[in-house]
Amino acid sequence: MNGRAVASITIRNLDDTLKSRLRIQAATHGRSMEDEARDILRSALSREPAPAPKLPAAIRARVAPLGGVDLRTTPREPMRAPPTFE
Repeated sequence: MNGRAVASITIRNLDDTLKSRLRIQAATHGRSMEDEARDILRSALSREPAPAPKLPAAIRARVAPLGGVDLRTTPREPMRAPPTFE
């Protein structure tokens, strides 16, 4: 051991096709399925996640291919004075 804490997980309800693919990939790399799964997790989690896009930019990018819409601006009136309860 290298002094790090060792954790254990169990993955239930793994699809048979996925399990078979893991077995084949592990055999191709000359590893156990457990070693292969560890390597896959290590590789996937070692990369920094891409930052989430800002909501307005994400919406704009999603609807831009559909074309634009010209919306009429509603004229604004001055605010009324708040009521007094005296």
